[in-house]
Amino acid sequence: MHPRPSPIAASLYTLRDMNADVIILHGPHGCCFRTGRLLENDGVRVVTTAMSENDFIFGASDKLEETLKEVESMFSPKLVGIVGTCASMIIGEDLKEAIQSANINATVIAVESHGGLSEGDNTEGAIAVLEAASKDGIIPVAECERQSKMLKLATEIEKTRGMAQGGYIAPSYGDDKGEIANILIEKLKNGEKTAIILNAKKETSYLFADILKIPFDKINPKNKPLIIANLDENIGLPRIRQHATNIKEELQKIGLSIDIITGGLDEYPVTGEKAAKALKDKNIDFVIVAGVPHAVPIETIDADTLAITDGPRLVEPLKKIGYKYVVTELDAHAKTLGTDKIVQSDFGEVLREILS
Repeated sequence: MHPRPSPIAASLYTLRDMNADVIILHGPHGCCFRTGRLLENDGVRVVTTAMSENDFIFGASDKLEETLKEVESMFSPKLVGIVGTCASMIIGEDLKEAIQSANINATVIAVESHGGLSEGDNTEGAIAVLEAASKDGIIPVAECERQSKMLKLATEIEKTRGMAQGGYIAPSYGDDKGEIANILIEKLKNGEKTAIILNAKKETSYLFADILKIPFDKINPKNKPLIIANLDENIGLPRIRQHATNIKEELQKIGLSIDIITGGLDEYPVTGEKAAKALKDKNIDFVIVAGVPHAVPIETIDADTLAITDGPRLVEPLKKIGYKYVVTELDAHAKTLGTDKIVQSDFGEVLREILS
């Protein structure tokens, strides 16, 4: 019943991850405007055909052709994505015909997405991009199938353990960060064995990885946390692999090594289960999960648990599945777009203040 991410926005982000130079939203100029503006911070040019009421009746193929030509003139792109919107898809605009008529030099991917695509899940927009790119030979069929599988699993997790369970979930900002920070520090001082699981996705990993940069060795040099992370740099679209590489290199510079790699940043629906299995027989007392905590079967872990999430509407579901503590990080996407370095988190800032 509450608003959720849109398939259109997911299409935009996925084209970004393919390193598209320009994305054209074929629809009204206000459609998905916040996502479009944010993506500009990641070096993608996002423009619109600015459909109006008259176009809803008579069509706007000419506007799309004109925009394609103008995009070529202004940006000389190599890869362009066109994303349909509710307006253009309802009236049946032929995106491919406009591409052929414009006949620009760039490779152009046409994505027939809209706000209610399939069941309206945001992942449907990402899958639409993958399928279009696969048909055009931009990504291998096997990679399209692998990522589509991950996205469908992600939807299942949201519908069974996350904020897409159906009913209304009121936003919450979780437990007090100062109190939780002190609890964590005391546990380390007392020798309680701690594990930190990074189970993050896409660019938000730059924020959730901040917990790994906290100098926990200063609290108790003999009690360093076990680090588990989905930072395999050999899996995923080019930009996603680069995120993993950047984070690992930054951690290596401060002398931090990851004990267990569970998979790639786009594999968070399955890497959570791998992380939980990795903790078996390790006698862990306290487990911290940052990123997508509800993808980790925390109810199978016999320990005190802390979830670090970017979703105020996830606090209640996370408590229900078994997390003892939950803290929230707001605007994770906005804070991490355009960066290639780990971004300081709110919880990390509180920990540093206490430790200073």
